[in-house]
Amino acid sequence: MGVRSRNQVTVTGRAGGPVVVPAHGFGCDQHMWRLVVPLLERDFTVLLVDHVGAGRSDLSAWSPERCSTLDGYTEDVLEICHEQALAPSPCFVDDPATGYRGGFSAADIDELLGSLDANHLGWSAAMAPVIMGNPERPELGEDLADVTVPTLVAQCSRDAIAPPEVGESVRSRIRGSRLVTLNATGHCPQLAAPQETAAAITGFVGAVRR
Repeated sequence: MGVRSRNQVTVTGRAGGPVVVPAHGFGCDQHMWRLVVPLLERDFTVLLVDHVGAGRSDLSAWSPERCSTLDGYTEDVLEICHEQALAPSPCFVDDPATGYRGGFSAADIDELLGSLDANHLGWSAAMAPVIMGNPERPELGEDLADVTVPTLVAQCSRDAIAPPEVGESVRSRIRGSRLVTLNATGHCPQLAAPQETAAAITGFVGAVRR
């Protein structure tokens, strides 16, 4: 099985340009970036992937050992970049939900789907304070301190799931990172405000490369 079919790889945009890899979050696929990609193609080589287990990826490549942490997904993307002979230092654009670490059992998923089906508004309301913070589980934020690459934290100004404190918390944990607040509503700025999202990415990459 080749990596292109395994991860439904799509390469588009300006050949030889800086490489941008828009990552999708848990439960989504590369289609989440469909409104932003045309705006990035003018300046970047855009590498789109479906993480194993999502979208049109090869589901037979999924395994609990490899996919229970982000390391397996990271190895997949690095392998794809190597096969495509792309620049060694691509810019990764992370979807808010990519922090999912795996570990759901079949029973967990059944319970989650049942809860969503029975009362999706109630589920959303219950999730907001959870995403805001888990003071009893400080390990959830420890990995951010290990990030050493230039980082842009982009957040919608009106996001019912992740309020401003979330973006500021992430920024404060990543040394030297920059926080930009987009004039957008909701939790998916790549859909709600594609032009502003693309402009933030383009401006940040340009500043880092200077």
